[in-house]
Amino acid sequence: MSLRRLPVIAVVAAALLGAPAAQAATYPDPGYVTGDVEAVHDPAVIRAADGSYLLYSTDRYLQIRRSTDRIHFTRIGSVWPNGAPWTAPFTDPGKPEYLWAPDISFHNGRYYLYYAASSFGSRNSAIFLATSTTGLPGSWTNHGIVIQTSTGNDYNAIDPNLFVDSSGRWWLSFGSWWTGIKMIRLDPATGKRSTSDTALRSLAQRTGSTTAEEAPFIIQHGGYYYLFVSWDLCCQGTKSTYRVMAGRSTSITGPYTDRNGVRMTAGGGTEILASHGAVHGPGHVAVVHDSDADVLVYHYYYSDATPLTGKLGINLIGYDSAGWPYVY
Repeated sequence: MSLRRLPVIAVVAAALLGAPAAQAATYPDPGYVTGDVEAVHDPAVIRAADGSYLLYSTDRYLQIRRSTDRIHFTRIGSVWPNGAPWTAPFTDPGKPEYLWAPDISFHNGRYYLYYAASSFGSRNSAIFLATSTTGLPGSWTNHGIVIQTSTGNDYNAIDPNLFVDSSGRWWLSFGSWWTGIKMIRLDPATGKRSTSDTALRSLAQRTGSTTAEEAPFIIQHGGYYYLFVSWDLCCQGTKSTYRVMAGRSTSITGPYTDRNGVRMTAGGGTEILASHGAVHGPGHVAVVHDSDADVLVYHYYYSDATPLTGKLGINLIGYDSAGWPYVY
């Protein structure tokens, strides 16, 4: 299916020159999407059993959109149409309906949704789990807290991402600012934190004058695990400086290193998408392994938007001759 008008010439030229496409050419604009694609923050997409696409995003009780072609999206409701009072101890009292960063996957005949409750700048945060047999609005069962943090922790329990490895082990990466991106082991039987492996592993951390790193997402390609994160500032409209960085490892638990061999726990990261032209602050990515390509979804802000709200971005991921991802 057609995703967008792709800058094929630039990508091919970069490949012929032996350089990473993301560095050899201007970053591509987001692909063509229509419908309810405004006010989409922290998107996550899954291909449903009927072939349609379900898109989940941060907003009032986690919004759900549906598409049959990965281009036109229609808002169909929320995960929690009757509210989610169990999240109230962590949300902003003035905006309890704003739940964050849904992560969607399908295992054991059920959709698994990990999501966060917090408020800006706070470590009073929690990651929750819900499951559903259909993935549709109002069909979800709350399974409670997976992990939580407070001011006593030097990391933050938001922005979850589940990865199930080839051995059937479940891993949850998460984190925002402070000491960066963490990982815990989950029990596949419950979807909750493992009681036999309780280690808190560090995957990535900024160095220098800022700790602005969040929103991990892990995929596997070839012999590597790839960790995508977002650096710098989100949610500032056209002043957003979000950008997408990547590293890779031969082990799911790391160490992840960038193209120059710098560990992501030591501030490493290879940029694969950043602001360009009218596109500002692309970030908080998720990846769909679709039938035609690895598909990157994210949010961004754009200069001609009125009002200034985040918009859904979709592109494809390619891999250069050295195995590093680029966006096209």
